[in-house]
Amino acid sequence: MGTYSSATRQGAYEPFELQVARGQVDGHNTLYKFGVNTDVGTNSETVWSQGGLYVYLASATVMKISSSSADDSSAGTGARTIAIFGLDANYNEISESVLLNGQTAVNTGNSYLRILRMFVTTAGSSETAAGTIYAGTGSVTSGVPAAIYGLITLGANQSLMAFWTVPAGYTFYLLGLFLTSGNTGANTFTFFQVFQRQVGGVFRLQSSARISASGNSQVPLNPPLSFVEKTDLQIRAFSSSGASNVSAEFEGIYIKNPD
Repeated sequence: MGTYSSATRQGAYEPFELQVARGQVDGHNTLYKFGVNTDVGTNSETVWSQGGLYVYLASATVMKISSSSADDSSAGTGARTIAIFGLDANYNEISESVLLNGQTAVNTGNSYLRILRMFVTTAGSSETAAGTIYAGTGSVTSGVPAAIYGLITLGANQSLMAFWTVPAGYTFYLLGLFLTSGNTGANTFTFFQVFQRQVGGVFRLQSSARISASGNSQVPLNPPLSFVEKTDLQIRAFSSSGASNVSAEFEGIYIKNPD
């Protein structure tokens, strides 16, 4: 087989975002995050599959990893191992693989200040998780921890959490959003909000959009919105009336700050 090289290296044009995705631009990383919330009411909630407003960890903590199903274990028919990505006490990116033990909690090797993404990496004969897999703290009852900071939703093999925190030493540039509302009521609206919180500050609204009934909206941001290191970023939603099934996606690039 021949050797393949970037078009850019041959003097031709190639989109900048593709160069970043291919790892050809030092200090640049792409980000694509997405989440769902199947029952948003009239009060603002974070777009994540657990529902309600997301509560952040106050300090880096060892996570308990468990499943609502005993079949998610090292020899089970469901999920066997998962990958966890997050930030440590200094907001540096960390990750690890965890071998599951069903409803019995397994401690992570790392201590996490933020849980940013989780997904199933290996599974038994079913090729999917048998239950919902949690990362949390406190007492674990039937595989569900008292406090939940991340989860892999049943059927997805992937966390569905429309929030992220900018790692130390980077600036994030938000390039766009894609928002979907499943509100079936007549003359109803779903409101989406982009919130940010810098270290020591409060959550502040950065952008908002309104979708009528059941519909979607693509929101390109040019120029992009910028977020400094250690900033918490999340998408929230609420409905004008009744319950709404919503999803939110956002994408961007985070770039290493100059030394």
